Amino acid sequence: MSVRHGLLALLAEQPRYGYELRGEFEARTGSPLNVGQVYTTLSRLERDGCVTASGASETGQRYYQITAVGRAEVTQWFTTPVRREDRPRDELAIKLALAVGSEDVDMRAIIQAQRTDSLRALQDYTRLKVRAGAQGTDDLTWLLVLDAMVFQTEAEVRWLDHCETRLVQARRPAPLHQPAGEGAEVTR
Repeated sequence: MSVRHGLLALLAEQPRYGYELRGEFEARTGSPLNVGQVYTTLSRLERDGCVTASGASETGQRYYQITAVGRAEVTQWFTTPVRREDRPRDELAIKLALAVGSEDVDMRAIIQAQRTDSLRALQDYTRLKVRAGAQGTDDLTWLLVLDAMVFQTEAEVRWLDHCETRLVQARRPAPLHQPAGEGAEVTR
């Protein structure tokens, strides 16, 4: 996720100070944002000529506004597709890929634990969507974020099912024991 571009997008709407940016970013994306990261990013944006500090609020907070350079950068960001290879590494895929090479790891247990957690997350997202509709706060931005989380999690569950099928097809047995510190021995 690009905090830099997210802050620029918010500043393209109107000037804001750091805490406002943080609150609006979190409200729209559902992603927590450290206020220190906001101010560090604003400093870099100012250094790069994308924003300028202007005036101050009644509490002494500096307002930031976007410049022409910043508008051009955020426009380019909005119009450029996010390429799959530019996204961060998928920790779950890495975990399973490394588990395949370890005889002491019970891949079925990893898959089942992840599936359980993913299904719990789906229930949570569904409750959030229902609550948003019941409160009459059909906030389009929040609903789009929730939809993305639901679709990604559903895809993860399907992929876990696929991994389990491949594991069965490969007939990889469960380990006879777990590594030290991982609990009691597993029996077949």
